[in-house]
Amino acid sequence: MLQTPSGGAGHGTAATDRGLMSIGTVLNVLREEFPEVTISKIRFLESEGLIEPQRTPSGYRKFTVGDVERLGHVLRMQRDHYLPLKVIREHLDAMERGEAVALPAVGRQREGEALLEPLEGPTAARIGRDELLAAAEIGEEQLKEWESYGLLTAMPDGAYDAEAVTVASLVLELGRFGIEPRHLRAMKAAADREAGLVDQVVAPLKRHRNPQTRAHAEARTKELAALTVKLHAALVQTALGVRLP
Repeated sequence: MLQTPSGGAGHGTAATDRGLMSIGTVLNVLREEFPEVTISKIRFLESEGLIEPQRTPSGYRKFTVGDVERLGHVLRMQRDHYLPLKVIREHLDAMERGEAVALPAVGRQREGEALLEPLEGPTAARIGRDELLAAAEIGEEQLKEWESYGLLTAMPDGAYDAEAVTVASLVLELGRFGIEPRHLRAMKAAADREAGLVDQVVAPLKRHRNPQTRAHAEARTKELAALTVKLHAALVQTALGVRLP
C-alpha cells in the first residue's frame, strides 16, 4: 500500500494543505515500493495519458492522493503483469467508471508456472536478405553500400531485424533529396551513442537476480528509447527552427 503524506494545517504551501503534492514528493512516496522509478518516468506516464496532475499558475505539477494511487497501479501492472500502457489505461479507466473488469492475463506469471515472456518483450520478427531487397526495392550493390556505412547490419545467421525495412525506406526517401548514404554515418553514430546511454541505464536491471526485474528491463528499454527519439526529434526541429505537424 502506498503511503501518502498528509497536508496538515499550518505546514507548507496552500497546495500542500489541500492535499496536493509536488512531483518530488510523489517520487519519494513511490520509491518505497518502486525504488527504480524516476521523475522522467512519471512525466512519461503523464505524456501517455495515464495521469493528469493539476498545474499551478507557474506551471508546476501538483498531484492528488488519487494520482499517486493510480501511478502505483500503473507501475505495479507493468512490473508484475508486463501489460502495455494502452491496456493499463483502458483497464484503469474502466475501473473508474465502476465497471467490473478482469485484469488481462497476458504475460502474467501464474502460481506454479514458469515466468512467461513479457508482452512487450524481445520480438522474433526477422527478415531474410532476399526479402529485404524485395521489400525495399533495392539491389544487392545498394544494400552492400549501406552495410559498409553501418546503416544496416545482418545478424550472425544472415537475417535482419524487421526494422531494417523501415531504415531502408527512409534512406531511399532521403536519397531523393540528395542526401547520400555516406552522409548518414553521423546519424548512425549518434544513434549508437544514444543506444549506449540507454544500455547503461538498464544494465543494472538486466543483471538483477530477480527474473521479473530482468524481464522488466526490456519494457524500460522501450520507454527510454521512445523518450530519446522524442528528444532527438525536438532538438533537430529546434536547430532547424521548424515545427513538424
